[in-house]
Amino acid sequence: MTVPKEQLMEKVVALTKRRGFIYPSSEIYGGLSGFYDFGPYGVALKRAIRDLWWRHMVDLRDDVVGLESTQIMPSAVWAASGHLTNFVDPLRQCLGECKKRWRADHVKGDRCPECGGPLDEPRMFNLMFKTNVGPIEDTASEVYLRPETAQGMFVDFKNVLNSSRVRVPFGIAQQGKAFRNEITPGNFVFRVREFELMEMEFFVKPDTDDEWFAYWRTERMRWYTDVLGLKPDRLRFYDHPKAGLSHYSKQTTDIEYDFPFGWGELEGVADRTDFDLRVHQEHSKVDLSYLDPETNERYLPWVIEPAVSLERIFITLLLDAYDEDVVNNEPRVVLHFHPNVAPVQVAVVPLSKKPELTGPAQEVMKSLRGEFRVEYDQTGGNIGRRYRRQDEIGTPFCVTIDFETLNDQAVTIRQRDSTEQERVKIAALPDRLGALTA
Repeated sequence: MTVPKEQLMEKVVALTKRRGFIYPSSEIYGGLSGFYDFGPYGVALKRAIRDLWWRHMVDLRDDVVGLESTQIMPSAVWAASGHLTNFVDPLRQCLGECKKRWRADHVKGDRCPECGGPLDEPRMFNLMFKTNVGPIEDTASEVYLRPETAQGMFVDFKNVLNSSRVRVPFGIAQQGKAFRNEITPGNFVFRVREFELMEMEFFVKPDTDDEWFAYWRTERMRWYTDVLGLKPDRLRFYDHPKAGLSHYSKQTTDIEYDFPFGWGELEGVADRTDFDLRVHQEHSKVDLSYLDPETNERYLPWVIEPAVSLERIFITLLLDAYDEDVVNNEPRVVLHFHPNVAPVQVAVVPLSKKPELTGPAQEVMKSLRGEFRVEYDQTGGNIGRRYRRQDEIGTPFCVTIDFETLNDQAVTIRQRDSTEQERVKIAALPDRLGALTA
């Protein structure tokens, strides 16, 4: 059944804590706004997303290599990139009772949405976290936590060229933490202050950027529908108008998802021109141009950038998968995860705790480990209750070991979405599950 949009986020947030996907950070001390911890199933889901992105962006391609740059970078990097002057949001503070701060573009009028007090005049607020390196805190020691991973790939561009056998067109991919001091984090993990980015900078000849921009725009949408299994009717392209483009962009398209709070950016694909390499070349005085070995032409490559927050994918998958229905006259909550991303792909469930069943069940689990993400479930409650628990964390398949297993050396595969069951010989189980998860 369709869950009303206005209830969906609340239900998903409740499920994530109840089932160990996400917890408020430092909850026993009252929490910290904009920060979250990921529990056992949340870690498994994040790892599945991360691994799938890397597999399709790097491992299955011969034109993209990886990089892992530092999370702290000197002020000079951010001065060159424009972040010190352009990475800002308009801020207004309540002068009344609550003293809360608001993004100026998120409030209407001159009154505080919380207490009704007056708001001060808008002022610009830089979103980067600043700290110091070394024992002396002065301007010479100022550094910043990165608000994106992209700049590390640009400042290491020459190192990658000199140490790898890459040729334009090629990409550098990176996954890692980023930090933004958001004025008003919100919508659960959609907008947070600490998050993980997955970005790729694809370097192309200047006159081929339109072709590659169209390619990556299409390719990234295909990944969401074909690999992650998101519902196509909840996705769309949003092309930024020229007047709304970032200072470095020639053209930008967002892949948007229909969230409970409205259409919002899931991933951005930007044509960054040669802006980043050019400004880092100017500020560092290091030649970052590329010498084409075939034409002997030297130029600064242009860059196409697909960039996404892992947390955005995380919450999108949960919202897209969440459902409520009735099975055997009982209501159930179910996450219809694609097998590619399910935190647990196969649950091994002995019918009882008797040793004659738990022994074979353990052997079945061992035979599946390494090929699938497997969980062993012999916790209290009848088999139906354990099925419901696995449905609620999104496990596509339960493998049940019963007393007949001792005679026929077969087990029952129960499918999450249809609840249909089939009997399979233990020897054929890995191949059958492999076919079902393909």
